[in-house]
Amino acid sequence: MTSFRPADSKREEYRKYLEKAGVLDSLTKILVSLYEEPEKPNNALDFLKQHLNVAGPETADVEALRLQVSELQQKVEQLQDENKELRAKLQQENPDEGQGSES
Repeated sequence: MTSFRPADSKREEYRKYLEKAGVLDSLTKILVSLYEEPEKPNNALDFLKQHLNVAGPETADVEALRLQVSELQQKVEQLQDENKELRAKLQQENPDEGQGSES
């Protein structure tokens, strides 16, 4: 039985490491939320993956990038509209420009 002591010691050390890193707490919360889910998902593993990704430190970065993408898409649309208006105005003021003559 003495041969199990080192394994038990390593196991306990590993458990403390996981607890200190917050892994045990995160997994427990996710498993509890899965347990409390009124309609169980078809794929429990996907549920775990989804909730593990949400809990990651990159979430703020991803959200900031999504916000930036949204803002830039709005800016592109605004500039495209402005470009279209300016081209129409230019065409009205200078209808011969389409034929290659410059004034």
